[in-house]
Amino acid sequence: MVTPKPQPIIVIKKRGQHGGHHGGAWKVAYADFVTAMMSLFIVLWLMNSSDKIKKAVAGYFNDPKGTANLLGTTMSGNGASPSETRTDDRMKQLKEKLDAEIRSKQELKKLSDQIEITITPEGLRIELLEGAKATFYESGSAHLSASGQELLALLAGELKTLPNSLLIEGHTDAAPYSSETGYSNWELSADRANAARRLLQQDGVRADQVTQVRGYADQMLRVKGKPYDPSNRRISILVKNEGGVAPKLEVRPGTAVQRMRPPPAEKPKAEPEKAEKGK
Repeated sequence: MVTPKPQPIIVIKKRGQHGGHHGGAWKVAYADFVTAMMSLFIVLWLMNSSDKIKKAVAGYFNDPKGTANLLGTTMSGNGASPSETRTDDRMKQLKEKLDAEIRSKQELKKLSDQIEITITPEGLRIELLEGAKATFYESGSAHLSASGQELLALLAGELKTLPNSLLIEGHTDAAPYSSETGYSNWELSADRANAARRLLQQDGVRADQVTQVRGYADQMLRVKGKPYDPSNRRISILVKNEGGVAPKLEVRPGTAVQRMRPPPAEKPKAEPEKAEKGK
């Protein structure tokens, strides 16, 4: 009898292999998830943003090419930084505070129509407008009236607390100043602006806070169609923004720009001999 031979034991070892190619579908799903999260965060950010930022975003989505150089649809520039937004807020608060203080003073409340406070791209502009009768300055003179002194003292109390620099401008109407000493509207406008500077600094405004004092005579009329209008005679105090642009001199056609001349050396404090009424 034949003895069967033992069969060899065969051990088959299977090595693990990677699964088949899935086509990257997970990447698409992940990208959709990230996009949805980003959209959620943008919506949350916009809900807590200022109106300026909302207008900027709306302007871009409505017209991307047309608003490439604009912030939103109404403001020019490359976008308002947080510091600029804070500056605007401070200017608004200062304007509201000055308006309230002027209304609280009985004498100044009567002159509220001749005190204009506006926020401009340059900063906060405070204008003291003369009326048909002398209001803030004595007629034809750089001497401040009682109302002018009271108002400037009130302004100094607020302006001296600010870090902003100040620019003071003097303006006249187009009526020529009659004087035998050569004193003209140029000197009058500059002297009135300088008188305002002296009083402001006397009441606490820092010496280095006033960076410029200008006299424009009648070269920057407030009412261009009415060169003799009393409101053209005014003093402007500009609380400048950081990096604010100084106003440009607009010369009326046919008018030569004159250089300011100091009063004669022999009579540095002499008053003009004749002045047209209403200056």
